[in-house]
Amino acid sequence: MWRGLIEEYGAGPSCPPADPAVLHRVEQSLGHSLPPDLGALLLQMDGIEGPYGEGIVWPAVQILENNRTFRTDPGIRSLHRPFDSLLFFGDNGAGDQFSFLWASERAGVHVWDHETDERSPVAPDLAGYVRRALGSGGEDWYR
Repeated sequence: MWRGLIEEYGAGPSCPPADPAVLHRVEQSLGHSLPPDLGALLLQMDGIEGPYGEGIVWPAVQILENNRTFRTDPGIRSLHRPFDSLLFFGDNGAGDQFSFLWASERAGVHVWDHETDERSPVAPDLAGYVRRALGSGGEDWYR
């Protein structure tokens, strides 16, 4: 499914498939299972890079590293509300981050605005997010 969706927009997979052991390590380290669609995408291609260098979907190791940083870095934690309920998985290339919300009734993909600390829905699911991101002409497609 994911390769076909990516190819619809003239983009190819950014990376070979993620190693299932790496995905397991990500889940264990973060204390949550990955959303099924995200796990399935990563098993087909370990990330999607956008046309402007943005990480539409980060590779699994980057998902782990960035989420650890957002959750534990004292400088980041002192400036923003807690990130423990978010699973960051991509960015717009200019500071805003895309995430899923853990155990939330507000399903779908959300954007965290790095300047305002606002968290807003941008797509009903990962497929909708990928379609919008790849079909856009720039970094602010989600506004």
